[in-house]
Amino acid sequence: MPVWRALPALGMVLLLAGCALPPLEGRHVSTAIQPAEARATPLGDALAPQKAAHPGLTGVYLLSDPAMTFAAWTHLARTAQRSLDLQYYIWYADRSGTLLLRELLDAANRGVRVRLLLDDQGTRQLDTQLAALHAHPNIAVRLFNPFMTRDARWLGFLTDFDRANRRMHNKVIIADNQALISGGRNIGDSYFGATEGFLFSDLDILAVGSVVDEVSLGFDRYWQSDSAYPVHRILPVPDEPTVNRVRETLDFEADAIALDPQAGELMVAVRENYVIGQLLNGELSLEWAPTRLVIDPPTKGLGAHDPNDLLTLSLRDQLHPPVRSIDIISSFFVPTPTLTEDLATLARRGVRVRVLTNSLDATDMAPAHTGYARYRKPLLEAGVELYEMRRVAEEDPRPEGAGPFGSPATTLHAKAVVIDDRQVFIGSYNVDPRSVLLNTELGFVIDSPDLARAISHTFEMHVPTSAYRLELEDGEIRWIERTDDGLTRHTREPGAGALKRGMTWFFSLMPIEWLL
Repeated sequence: MPVWRALPALGMVLLLAGCALPPLEGRHVSTAIQPAEARATPLGDALAPQKAAHPGLTGVYLLSDPAMTFAAWTHLARTAQRSLDLQYYIWYADRSGTLLLRELLDAANRGVRVRLLLDDQGTRQLDTQLAALHAHPNIAVRLFNPFMTRDARWLGFLTDFDRANRRMHNKVIIADNQALISGGRNIGDSYFGATEGFLFSDLDILAVGSVVDEVSLGFDRYWQSDSAYPVHRILPVPDEPTVNRVRETLDFEADAIALDPQAGELMVAVRENYVIGQLLNGELSLEWAPTRLVIDPPTKGLGAHDPNDLLTLSLRDQLHPPVRSIDIISSFFVPTPTLTEDLATLARRGVRVRVLTNSLDATDMAPAHTGYARYRKPLLEAGVELYEMRRVAEEDPRPEGAGPFGSPATTLHAKAVVIDDRQVFIGSYNVDPRSVLLNTELGFVIDSPDLARAISHTFEMHVPTSAYRLELEDGEIRWIERTDDGLTRHTREPGAGALKRGMTWFFSLMPIEWLL
């Protein structure tokens, strides 16, 4: 056989070899710090009286304002004395991402052990910084389901689609195994309100108390999972001069960003926000309530999980069956025939069912909108109330008092469910097949009428002015827009151009709902 005929086969062999992951044998084992160590930290000492006064409960504080959340995250990292454990889907190399990376380096420099676990699909442009941080004696970085071909990650999907298609969507920072911030936000300007482009209206919680130990245990399981690869086994190991140069550059860039007027709101929030200070002083108005962690097993990242262990089933078991009302807030809402029928049945029984998701114009994922659009008519016919967040560019995208879902210039990114004004779910979980079947997720079920009523009140007061309400007219969908000038009825997807509508139509022809 001529040699040239063997070249395609040889090329495929080399391609597969180049995409193969390294072995995990000999990987360092570490766990969350022990309770006695955690109690001996400033956080532990300050929180001890509050936790003693509320045994078995979790203290929860809603973080809806993006700049305030950035400030709370920053101060929580600065408060840590023993450990910082972080788990994120996306960490952008932008202004807020650079500032928070520097916070991790500063923490490590003062002796804090930092463990950073990132989903590798969201680490673009960070390879150099992550390798340099990993070289620090107090920092360990791991990548979840990593790609060996860094500049052509599509090859990972081509050669190992099932693994590459499974991503770690969890978001949490845990300080000294005593306090955490978790919810829907990734790390980046879009999520902290520091960009002129898309903003993601989001919702996180600051939590202390009994649930923190559970989250730390969950983090350890992910950290030791077969999907978590130490960075030095994926990226080239930098020499000492390179490490020093990268860290110095990170310092310089962070200092420059801190002086940049475009980051001014974040810097003002860091200077003037006292959420963590009030927490330490026992002055923060925490809602102490029974709170349960719901989390996917890390084995879901390899498709090796027991279906009975999925977050979706835990969430179904933990949430009370709605009697009066259910509010669903989800950036991506793909209900599938099963959930569509369940929600329709509730609505026919007299339960008020309200759903808030993104409009086609506001969404950053047109294929997911396709998976939602086909279910709108049957939901509306059953009496389900559908709202789609508008995207309206204004000079002030966050009017005072608008709350986590009321900002008219935002793209919705929050994920929450409220049952009967008494129970709340907040986390990373979207109501779509991808969250159910493919991505790993994390969230909290909180039995708190006060929190539930607060979110429902925000829905009631602000969503109607920030979102289109959908109605049926002669069997056709109409989008009702409320403005200062009155009501406007749209007969097709408002705000979306012909290209985006055409993309949605094209994706509707494809059997991809299970991927959405």
